[in-house]
Amino acid sequence: MKRKASISHDEAVVAELRGNPELAAEYLRAALEDNDEPSVLLVALRRVAEARGGIAKVAKAAGIERESLYRALSVRGNPRLSTLVAVARAVGLKLTVEAAQ
Repeated sequence: MKRKASISHDEAVVAELRGNPELAAEYLRAALEDNDEPSVLLVALRRVAEARGGIAKVAKAAGIERESLYRALSVRGNPRLSTLVAVARAVGLKLTVEAAQ
């Protein structure tokens, strides 16, 4: 019996985010709500970047070296605010702030 090829969870998330900026925005909002683990936002932003053409394309559009972007959007990453803003802009999103409830 042949088994269907499966894809990883990360690949499935990237596929869902591809071509759907509203879903990408909601995905990042949900990641921001995880106050206990800031790396969740970085991994989520990396998946959005992968969905929007790949890290290399997003890095070029953001004016950031590809290797630097990989490091910044890793679990141990510690990017500057300017990096986050540039990446968000490169993937067609913007960072906003709202009052906590």
